[in-house]
Amino acid sequence: MSVLSFSSNSTNEDAWSHARLAEEGVAYRVVNVLGSGFVKEPIDIKKLALLVRNADYAPRGFGALVMRFQTPRATVLLYRSGKFVVIGATSVVNAKLAAEKLISILKKVSFPCDSSPFVIRNVVGSTDVCFKIRLEGLARDHVRFSTVSGSLHARLSVRQLTREAFQYEPELFPGLIYRMLRPKCTMLIFISGKLVITGCESPDAGENALGTIYPVLLQYRLRDEYSEEEDEEQDTSDSMEIDL
Repeated sequence: MSVLSFSSNSTNEDAWSHARLAEEGVAYRVVNVLGSGFVKEPIDIKKLALLVRNADYAPRGFGALVMRFQTPRATVLLYRSGKFVVIGATSVVNAKLAAEKLISILKKVSFPCDSSPFVIRNVVGSTDVCFKIRLEGLARDHVRFSTVSGSLHARLSVRQLTREAFQYEPELFPGLIYRMLRPKCTMLIFISGKLVITGCESPDAGENALGTIYPVLLQYRLRDEYSEEEDEEQDTSDSMEIDL
């Protein structure tokens, strides 16, 4: 598994716009929005579970009341302390609506409902850049953006540093972890061209991250002949397995 840390140039002139990415058939899609808030008084979640439909509470298991909403489609985790977390929403709007629905339910059953502002903590998105990526080359060339400490940089040669910082082992995990500083997020990049972008504060930040990383990934695009060779090798290995 490889871990990289990357910061684009301050001008960010090379970043691709949403429209330009769309012309290439590349689209950013939000798959999960996580947000949290706080009811300002403790909640008797055991009692609440008896009063509310679609609510699950297992005292010996997970330490929160789980409420699953169909409209909007999202899940709310409510803790005794009053803290609640919204997960599973596919838009910021739906995450906020789920939080509002929770407060409305608490009010209807005469539970404490005075809450702090709901805050979006993490937006997870995914995309497919529609070409295969040379992850080994990406890891090797971006060694200077690694999260390895400065003292380790001083002690190790480039070859040693690459080996220590980028232990890209596809047989253990097929993706490369790429930490971007501007905008701040973490990416999982797969050789297939699929990306998962997490840690963003908004969908716009996720789209900006995609626009920033896309021209970088183009530099490590696998040529078609390489892909064909990989397919032939895979076919050969499959045939060998069948013969065995």
